[in-house]
Amino acid sequence: MTNTDSSIVLVTGGNAGIGFHVSQQLARAGARVVLGSRDPARGAAAAAQLTDDGLEVDTIALDVTDDATIAAAAKHIADTYGRLDALVNNAAIVGEGLPPSQASRAEMLATFDTNVAGVVALTNALLPSLRASGRPRILNVSSELGSTRLVNDPDWPHSDVAAAAYQASKAALDMLTVMYAKELAVEGIPVLSVSPGYRKTGLSRGAPTPGAGDPAEGAAGIVALALADEVPTGQFLSDQGELVAW
Repeated sequence: MTNTDSSIVLVTGGNAGIGFHVSQQLARAGARVVLGSRDPARGAAAAAQLTDDGLEVDTIALDVTDDATIAAAAKHIADTYGRLDALVNNAAIVGEGLPPSQASRAEMLATFDTNVAGVVALTNALLPSLRASGRPRILNVSSELGSTRLVNDPDWPHSDVAAAAYQASKAALDMLTVMYAKELAVEGIPVLSVSPGYRKTGLSRGAPTPGAGDPAEGAAGIVALALADEVPTGQFLSDQGELVAW
């Protein structure tokens, strides 16, 4: 087991997009980052890029739709560190980006498997290591596109987006945040939904992203919450630390 005073943080989907920037910024801040990647080769490439930047991360193969890799990740963290201070549930897929009338059962199931069921499976597997931390927290990377209030507001700039599988999965993720927060409050484990904002990442699958911001800026708010001494629970916070309407 490795003894360290640094925060131990697992970032899922840490090899690209928001997850990579979260991993990079955490490592720069002195945290011990466990970078989870579904594709081991991509994980290794991301780790090499961080090494070139003078940083060090612990890279593990982790597919949140695969119970075997989840069990292996949980064992690795328990055996290596003995605790987990922050879990950043970042891994997600966008599906086909189709409106509900065109969405298929396969698209809905695949998206919910990664974005919702995968979060539950991984979080539950890591609860023993989170309980061993003196300052644990769970951060679920969500999106304002899952807010029923915002999407139903015609004045909201993105209210015309209609990606049924992705948006419904983020709404479900936010409900999980509330439920976990209520269940784990007695144990002092805060659970938050966090948004990086509208950023240019691989989730767009090469589609034009007018107005999309720098993913590094979106990651900064997540990093701040991962390393803060104290955080609230059961809330949805924007990249600016402001409350988002559910």
